[in-house]
Amino acid sequence: MRPCLPPAPLKPGDLLRVITPSGALREMEAFHLGVEIWRSHGYRVEVPPHIDKRWGYLAGTDLERRSQFAEAWNDPTCRGILCARGGYGGSRLLEEWNWGTAEPKWLIGFSDITSLLWGLAQQGISGVHGPVLTTLCVEPDWSVERLIHCVEGKPLSPLKGDGWGGGTAKGLLLPANLTVATHLLHTPLQPDLNGVILALEDVMEAPYRIDRMLTQWRMSGLLSQVRGIALGRFSQCDAPQHIPSFSVEGVLSDRLSDLGIPVVSDLPFGHDGSNAALPVGIPVWLDGDRGILSFEGE
Repeated sequence: MRPCLPPAPLKPGDLLRVITPSGALREMEAFHLGVEIWRSHGYRVEVPPHIDKRWGYLAGTDLERRSQFAEAWNDPTCRGILCARGGYGGSRLLEEWNWGTAEPKWLIGFSDITSLLWGLAQQGISGVHGPVLTTLCVEPDWSVERLIHCVEGKPLSPLKGDGWGGGTAKGLLLPANLTVATHLLHTPLQPDLNGVILALEDVMEAPYRIDRMLTQWRMSGLLSQVRGIALGRFSQCDAPQHIPSFSVEGVLSDRLSDLGIPVVSDLPFGHDGSNAALPVGIPVWLDGDRGILSFEGE
């Protein structure tokens, strides 16, 4: 994976455009609160018409969502793109997509937005794995401030988690939702994983499904290429009641602790809790002994 360059820093007064690349928008109150948070920091936020459009579980047809994304991406007055929510559908947009020669701009989201962030990283452009508009209103103040600092080009503080050992490694940060990333493996959207610090989170996946995905990563040989693994929150991943199971923590330990690389768990990013902004494709240090993910230039 080549290092990604961040777009030019944002500043209050810049225009940000909203897109719905994935699931149909349902959380309207949370969505509008998220928009107002960006506006309260001085940004102009443009919400497209028919934001609540639906086509099955998607926020409109592929053509409609792709056209919405293309309009925002190719708009020379737009400096950043805010994803309304995740869900499913982002990868469908990239089946017939051309990034073209538009000026790089910030792309912000997580969960299903993994596909768009990875596609952008393949162009050598850094996006932000961070809160979507429907989750921004429940972020603690420090997390909102961190997101603003990230897009404004200010230093990011280290994140503290639970170190599993393995020493220290430097690599390019590649955040992802585990489920979405697993379905991007061996497609043109998968970056070269040699030398990356892989940052993973997930939600509503039973332990055996987490096991199945990580086993696929192991058997494909991809985990032998990464330099370290940073684990965020695996929320609502409890085993069904009355069915014999490992815990999700047990599965993560079983599948990752023998890789001989730094691993840090319980970092504050992912669903159902604070979701610290993580820039894609930039150099970071992962200290598996002290449980710290730190960013160059901090």
